[in-house]
Amino acid sequence: MREFPVCIQTKKLPHTSSNIRVNYPVVTQMNNHTVQQKINHTIIHTLNKMLVDQYFYEDYLVELIAYYEIKTNERGVLSLNLIVYSDTGGAHGLTVIRSLTFDTKTGKNYELSELFKPNSGYEKAINTIIQQRIKDWDIQLLDPPATEIRSNQDFYIADVTLVIYFQLYEISPYASGFPFFPIPILDLAPYIQPGSPLETMMSFT
Repeated sequence: MREFPVCIQTKKLPHTSSNIRVNYPVVTQMNNHTVQQKINHTIIHTLNKMLVDQYFYEDYLVELIAYYEIKTNERGVLSLNLIVYSDTGGAHGLTVIRSLTFDTKTGKNYELSELFKPNSGYEKAINTIIQQRIKDWDIQLLDPPATEIRSNQDFYIADVTLVIYFQLYEISPYASGFPFFPIPILDLAPYIQPGSPLETMMSFT
């Protein structure tokens, strides 16, 4: 059965300051309202935690801009980024990205470890790729370097690519921006968990 893209509307949080703008996605018009509610609850819960961490509810907040990016919306997979920039009056503001990857048939939000077979060695494979990219792209790292991925590592799926990324200051200086590491899904084929969003996207390559 073909899975069509889900419908997404942009909602805005009202605020009295023009320097504070929050746009976020809401999934609509799904046949399964329980799944729709589950996805939207995860989005709102994640966004609210980001807003709290980025001082949305504090009086000393100078500026905050929140928006989102849809990375994949097809074949029963919805992968998106929630992005929040905030400035509290320091030398510069800070941007945080949180990604969510859903199975739109069940509403399940996947962590990175759930995309791969247990004890498959996927961590070593991804770490090796990242280390090579760091070398090839001459990415400056903080000292001591800490580039090994976690089971809940930040990631998103963009069509047939798995994108692993790190937050600002996590492995590299602020000036280096977000370190993104795109990996073709086919390169990870031996490790992928059957039935996961990665397998779904890989089957159409």
